[in-house]
Amino acid sequence: MIAYVARRSLQAVPVLFGVSLISFLLIRLTPGDPIRTMLGLKASPEAIAFWRAYFRLDDPLPVQYVNFLTHAFTLDFGQSIQIQQPVTDLILARLGTTLSLMTYSVLISLTLAVPLATISAIRKNGIWDNAIKLATMITFAMPAFWLGLILVLVFCLNLHWFPASGIRDGVLPFIWSLTLPAVTLGFFLAPIFVRTLRAAMIEMLAADHLEAARARGLPPALIIRRYVLRNSLISTVTVLGLVIGSLIGGSLVIENVFALPGIGVLVVNAVSARDFPVVQACVVMIGIWIVAANLVTDLVVAALDPRIRP
Repeated sequence: MIAYVARRSLQAVPVLFGVSLISFLLIRLTPGDPIRTMLGLKASPEAIAFWRAYFRLDDPLPVQYVNFLTHAFTLDFGQSIQIQQPVTDLILARLGTTLSLMTYSVLISLTLAVPLATISAIRKNGIWDNAIKLATMITFAMPAFWLGLILVLVFCLNLHWFPASGIRDGVLPFIWSLTLPAVTLGFFLAPIFVRTLRAAMIEMLAADHLEAARARGLPPALIIRRYVLRNSLISTVTVLGLVIGSLIGGSLVIENVFALPGIGVLVVNAVSARDFPVVQACVVMIGIWIVAANLVTDLVVAALDPRIRP
């Protein structure tokens, strides 16, 4: 297992290298000058030249990239051009909100998906199955930002049950502030898990070894929980690893809808201001999350099914 983890970690190196190179080039191909954006339209040429030299933006592109890459190995992503603070500190200050939102949304989506998929698989082609499939199709077709705005309109502005934006201090107020954004993102993920888990459970219900379990007189609930659901969760965990990129992208959108102080708001503001160091650092961090999530997914799948352990 240790050799497998080491091998997968080495395979991630060229992926992260490619992500860093593409993000470095793309942000510099976008129109706009970060120094002019910072200083304003009336900035003097001397001031622009001084700050370009200060942030080493007048160096050749290969030199800038090598400098960025060498410092990134020590998690030193430089200083933000617009905010004038270390980029690493800016990311760490917002990382907890983003990770909490993603974790909360996954828990909500799985809480919805497991019982719905179980009912749908047991009642295959029945009324409940058709109703669940219709509901998942409608929910999955809704854009996450549109659903978030509808939930804000209903539960924040009309019913006043949840805060419309921002984060509250304290554990319970913090969780309460993230509830509506997490529900929005969870509704986006739940249909994927429902369809995947339903298909896996239908296949497991037709397996031969379940006939032996029924012949032994085991209760149906025990058969579903021990033999069907556990084996079917392997596909769901695999899908979770595959959609982690969509989860991160969805969280970035939802953070801006609900004005949460997370990585999403930081990325949007940095792109608008052409803040090169912040954008590069955020893209690299997101790449690391996706690679790490896929590695953890493989390990969890191997733990659930010993037959496929490396």
